[in-house]
Amino acid sequence: MKLHELTPAKGSTRRPRRVGRGPGSGLGKTSGRGHKGQKARSGGGVRPGFEGGQMPLVRRLPKRGFTNIFAKTYAIVNVATLDKLENGTTVTPELLMEKRIVRKMGNGIKILGNGELTKKLTVKAHKISEAARKKIEKAGGSVEVIS
Repeated sequence: MKLHELTPAKGSTRRPRRVGRGPGSGLGKTSGRGHKGQKARSGGGVRPGFEGGQMPLVRRLPKRGFTNIFAKTYAIVNVATLDKLENGTTVTPELLMEKRIVRKMGNGIKILGNGELTKKLTVKAHKISEAARKKIEKAGGSVEVIS
């Protein structure tokens, strides 16, 4: 098989609509655009969201809240997820990225206390909740906060 022998699967393509080719075609004269008006003109039509001059919906709705541009985003990891790691592991942000537990680090890693932990782990993270700290230390592990 050569590149010039490739063809689309049978029935997967349709012939383009040929407009303005006489009255017999069904799309002659005005080519399916009707008579006059903005949509009949070349380059005519309105932008998305335009409501004919009426105040657009996006401007009628009230605005609420704001986005803090200084907000820090942390990658969240629960202790139940850490329980999948082997006993005696030193959990670092690099290890979590390598094992694909965390995809985007953001401003760091935060460990939360959701779930149970049965393994002894040394956890190094940027932030840690009190519940997570208690569960890790109860399982015999240790916690280190990195900056």
